[in-house]
Amino acid sequence: MEIKDMQAFYAIVEEGNISHAAIRLNVAQPALSRQMKRLETSLGVKLFERGSRRIRLTDAGMLLYSRVKHILGMVDGTMRELIDIGSGVAGTIKLGTITSSGSMLIPELVEDFTKKYPLVTFQVWEGEGARMLELLDSHIIEIAITRTQVDNASYESIILPDEPLVLAMHKSFCDDDKSEFVHIRDLKDKPLLVPLRWKTAFMSHCQKAKFEPNILSVSDSQIQNMLWTQRGIGISLVPLSARSLMRSDDIVFKHLEEAEIYTHTVVSWLKSRTLSSSCQHFIEMFRQKYVK
Repeated sequence: MEIKDMQAFYAIVEEGNISHAAIRLNVAQPALSRQMKRLETSLGVKLFERGSRRIRLTDAGMLLYSRVKHILGMVDGTMRELIDIGSGVAGTIKLGTITSSGSMLIPELVEDFTKKYPLVTFQVWEGEGARMLELLDSHIIEIAITRTQVDNASYESIILPDEPLVLAMHKSFCDDDKSEFVHIRDLKDKPLLVPLRWKTAFMSHCQKAKFEPNILSVSDSQIQNMLWTQRGIGISLVPLSARSLMRSDDIVFKHLEEAEIYTHTVVSWLKSRTLSSSCQHFIEMFRQKYVK
């Protein structure tokens, strides 16, 4: 099986259908369909369940997909390492991040990094933490920035200090502009925007205060929550560092008086993988900038 067959198969699975994969690969759809039929014939197995609008894999297809992710990741990583050796610090850093940490940490770091290493470019994935670690395990990305604790046996990591979660709210919800704190019981009946990963801990504090919170939205999109907050739709639970993203005179931040919840950012990479020199420099700059 050739690399181009793996790339085509991977694109079809990731896109969910042949037509979208053909656009991504810049090939004609009939040609891509014929390529997959030839691949199935050469392997002697069916890879796809026909008749469904969205691609469904057979057992053989699922096995091939899991192997192809690793192989293509290794090929891509090897090519970039060879480029690094030949040209110094260059190539592309493939980075996965959750919205909250990525939005707050990455822009300033990338700005400084590109000034020092102008030949390096970035390819960035964004999503929830489990998905970023899945991409890391599959060698699709080299570095994952999450708020998820990782297994020290499999990953190297940098763990930033704990930071509290705070409430971001429009002034129209604020009863006391001067106080930095709010009692959790004062949130009763207020529309709340709560990230999924912290919902259980937040609900527990509300139950201790003997009330059922009015949760308007449960989401892992911090950007979405911030936009809703700025429009006065609801009060959002955010990491303290989110203040740097919500610079508005109409938004205030309050600590929870009796319900402290903490989070921290984790930067991870695989122990079993040799990082490109550009990634090594990126991690070193991250340490210098954020690790006290």
